[in-house]
Amino acid sequence: MKKIVVVLAAWLLASCSSTRFVDSWKNKEITSFNPEKLLVVGMTSNLTARKIFEDELRLAFIQNGINAYVSNGVIDQEFTDTQRNMEEIEGMTHKLVDEGFDAVVISAVKGVDNEMDYRSSYYDVGYRRYHFGRYWYTYQGIYYTPEYYSNYKVYHVETAIYNLVGGEDRSLVWVGSFDIVDPQQITTTVDDYVARIVEQLKRENIIGQR
Repeated sequence: MKKIVVVLAAWLLASCSSTRFVDSWKNKEITSFNPEKLLVVGMTSNLTARKIFEDELRLAFIQNGINAYVSNGVIDQEFTDTQRNMEEIEGMTHKLVDEGFDAVVISAVKGVDNEMDYRSSYYDVGYRRYHFGRYWYTYQGIYYTPEYYSNYKVYHVETAIYNLVGGEDRSLVWVGSFDIVDPQQITTTVDDYVARIVEQLKRENIIGQR
């Protein structure tokens, strides 16, 4: 419980959210993005997390006037269970186009870092003005308090939007990088991540144009 409180405090100080926007790239060749049929894909072996994420992001796109579908039932689980070569992937892409999909938004975890935080209650700038004894008195808990440091994970997640039709230079529409800090619950983490994606897409005029 103490670990959760410490990490939560760090979140509040950093950005009031467990998801932090890092950076993004937008294709300047594309002045408007109005797909007729968008597929939402969450690349994860966790089927529960995948369903929750795809359902949430699909709903967000629909609320912004974009006809969106989840990948479950569109891309067979058998296809994702084993490694596929480029020819097979191209075949799957052509199948999506034949079914009317003209765009796809896909998210994947690109890396995970282990981080360490400390109890902010020990940090008091005012004590820096005092003598050695006062400094020792203030920070001595580092020696015997296991909760002084807390380990947590930062997930580096990327979301990209691709056109499935058109030229190669118009394929990648947008890509954004986000950091998710020590997620504790799937539902709240997905809610926050989807909200950040939509916020950034609106800010860069990718969606909300209609």
